[in-house]
Amino acid sequence: MATDQNPNGKKLTKEQERERKRKALDEATKKKTSSEKGKASSKEKKSKVGRRRILPIWLRLLIVLVLSAAALLLGVMVGYGVIGDGKPMDALNWETWQHIIDIVTKTE
Repeated sequence: MATDQNPNGKKLTKEQERERKRKALDEATKKKTSSEKGKASSKEKKSKVGRRRILPIWLRLLIVLVLSAAALLLGVMVGYGVIGDGKPMDALNWETWQHIIDIVTKTE
């Protein structure tokens, strides 16, 4: 096999050379100076601090629900008034919806 020589002059196989390099790399990555350890712990402490939100989650949900309801009402008015050739405000009357329910359930 092709071999490399180590500092002692002995020939090493490829597997032995790989193992030696892995050990050297492991040792190099394990050793941290005390200043590096301090920096890592301060970063961990900072990441644990909660983030202050401008809008709380409950307010975001409320805004989404209100905007969804407004979009639904606007869509009903456009559908009834523009597409259905009626008055847009009539789409908000209960009598209109009662008539639609009667048509769907065939109670007329």
